[in-house]
Amino acid sequence: MELTVVERLVLLGLLPSEGDLTTLRIVRELREALSFDEEEHERLQFKHEEGRVVWRNDDSAKAINLGAKATRLIVEKLEALDADGKLTEQHLTLCDKFAIGG
Repeated sequence: MELTVVERLVLLGLLPSEGDLTTLRIVRELREALSFDEEEHERLQFKHEEGRVVWRNDDSAKAINLGAKATRLIVEKLEALDADGKLTEQHLTLCDKFAIGG
């Protein structure tokens, strides 16, 4: 699945920090896949400003391979946020990509 910088950062924030052994291993691999390598850091020039992370505007996306369990974890989290009325505008493209809410 092609994911933008914003989508990757949002997904990193959604991943659980607790779970059973298999889940934690899948989450660890997913965090590594979603993270940014040296080349991306150089190209995007990440900076912390006023409590936020900012970067050079870049519309490129990265292909991330998501297995069934990783996809299910993400879908369950997005559905829970939707049910609780806690989705934000940053979640919209992810909801579309993971077919949440219709």
